Amino acid sequence: MSTNIKVREQIMWNRLISVVEEQAATLIRTAFCTSVREAGDLSAGVFDAHGRMIAQAVTGTPGHVNSMAESVGHFVAKFGEDGLVPGDVLVTNDPWMGTGHLHDITMVTPVYRKSSAEAAPRLIGFFASTAHVVDIGGRGFGPDAGDVYEEGIRIPLMKFYKGGVLNEDLVEILRNNVRERDQVVGDFHSLVACNDTGRRRLEAMLDEFGLPDLTELAAFIFDHSERATRNYIAALPQGKHSYEMRVDGYESPIDLRVTVQPQGGTMYADFAGTSGTSRYGINVPLTYTKAYACYALKCAIAPEIPNNWASLRPFEITAPAGCILNAPFPAPVAVRHVLGHLIPDVVLGALQSYRPDLIPAEGASALWNLQMRFQGAREHNRESRHEMLIFNTGGTGARPNSDGLSTTAFPSGVHTMSSEVTESIGPIVVWRKELLPDSGGAGRWRGGLGQRIEIGAHEGYQFTLNAMFDRVAFPARGHHGGSNGGAGKVALDDGTALRAKGSQLIAEGQRLVLDLPGGGGFGEPAERPAELVKRDVHYGYISEAEARRDYPHAFD
Repeated sequence: MSTNIKVREQIMWNRLISVVEEQAATLIRTAFCTSVREAGDLSAGVFDAHGRMIAQAVTGTPGHVNSMAESVGHFVAKFGEDGLVPGDVLVTNDPWMGTGHLHDITMVTPVYRKSSAEAAPRLIGFFASTAHVVDIGGRGFGPDAGDVYEEGIRIPLMKFYKGGVLNEDLVEILRNNVRERDQVVGDFHSLVACNDTGRRRLEAMLDEFGLPDLTELAAFIFDHSERATRNYIAALPQGKHSYEMRVDGYESPIDLRVTVQPQGGTMYADFAGTSGTSRYGINVPLTYTKAYACYALKCAIAPEIPNNWASLRPFEITAPAGCILNAPFPAPVAVRHVLGHLIPDVVLGALQSYRPDLIPAEGASALWNLQMRFQGAREHNRESRHEMLIFNTGGTGARPNSDGLSTTAFPSGVHTMSSEVTESIGPIVVWRKELLPDSGGAGRWRGGLGQRIEIGAHEGYQFTLNAMFDRVAFPARGHHGGSNGGAGKVALDDGTALRAKGSQLIAEGQRLVLDLPGGGGFGEPAERPAELVKRDVHYGYISEAEARRDYPHAFD
């Protein structure tokens, strides 16, 4: 391949990334739900005519992106080219065909192109996007359901637009089965708009470069991505390595276990030994398990390679049928993110021998999502209801060469909504959000800090909390002599302890107080430089009493 061709392909690749970034930006600008427009809980990408992901927007979460990469193939298998026409837009929220739970909507738009030599437009690819909606009916976003039927409306693989005509029947069903009808229906249309932005920008790009379709560019991207990823895997030392982690679960603790092995340019990750399914909605469909397992493997092994269908091919993820990471239909899966976000900690733990210079200690990992239903508590406002979702995060694990990050979302990568925006959309008061001292595990490198959040309702209101928290009974563990991070806590402002999972009422006048968990430390605490310990005490990251206990050498 000549240098000129390589340069041309690289320019086209960069242009394609700008196309999907604009696609994602459109979704953020037009979304109704704060989880999308403020936190970036979404994904966007372009696919070839076979449903293979060519490129993804940087904005988005691994759980959405990597499961969306698989879901488009399900649409292609169902409809085929003969079952589609220009103007069609496809949709689903099926947890096993989409991104793992009903609250995530996946929208797929076929792209057609007509050349001067063709009598009719030809299917050349797809744009797809996903977003988390604030409500999808049923019990609401929480772990208490006994099966997926209780968790809300399940939309099969179907058409939202048919030849450019809106499926009004589906819209009417949605409007009559969700609590926040304007927000939810608005977000469906936001997904359509973002895909259409991608389609129009792609058409302009193909015109500019004189390309009839995506075939040539996709082949270039796929060939280089897969070959480079397999070369990275082939360079790893041979052998199997396992790691296991016990986490809170719901009715009983859950054991997560994985064994990884590179072989012949393929990296295998098998979750045999993981606990069975739960009676409650913490179960994880395999598509979501694959998404976060692949993310961890790729971060550790081939982080520089673009994320697409071909760069994901060398990772083979398996889990026994019926385990909690391969939950069968119709298991409840509403809060599959709680265990799903812990998967990278397990996979990275097993990779320590391969990349000792890179793998961090365990972190808080799972988002502490606050799904709250506010309702008037007085006679004059009992019909006033507000459904709200807020993302919050604890600390990440310390790294081999630096401290962990405080209150940072890993592996999801979403942003925390600002208190000002949160208070503008409902009868909520955020009384306090502050770093939580002493929550980062001690070590040569300290774990990232969690945070303390205090929330209440406006006078005359009460709210129901759908708790979905982890790392309360089993905190993040340190590595190589590092101490565990601080455990999470859920309570009222009078000290009354609340459950970490399940629906609970916060009465009028009461406040919810959350202590989010911190990350584990890395390396022996005795090896931490005294100046870093004193800096942490000065800034209030560690109390002096805790510092003297964990780092006595710093005070000699």
